[in-house]
Amino acid sequence: DCGMVIEDITYASQVISPIGKTWFFHDHGGMVNWIKNKSFKDTAIIWVMTKDTKRYIDARSALFSRTDDTPMFYGFGAYENKESKENLINFDTMFLHMVRGEHLGNPKIKKMLLEGQN
Repeated sequence: DCGMVIEDITYASQVISPIGKTWFFHDHGGMVNWIKNKSFKDTAIIWVMTKDTKRYIDARSALFSRTDDTPMFYGFGAYENKESKENLINFDTMFLHMVRGEHLGNPKIKKMLLEGQN
């Protein structure tokens, strides 16, 4: 999405299209921003690195925080276990928040989230 080099895989995502072409992202929000208008967005294989287990899992089975300190400041950190952090949301909800601009990069949303009003 932004062309930055991935130096840390903490928030890394990988998208594999149905024909096998692969893209890498250093922020889950950037991945959503890139894939949202692709014809294969619903059929792509998407892997995300989890903060709690530090392994790649299917993004559609991951849970996401909204307040992590991510490289592009969107705030979406991926987790495998629901006990790892409070107020985790599923992939579809995270995707929707991202495309609506409801992320930490939006000052109004940031204030609301950091004051605990998810």
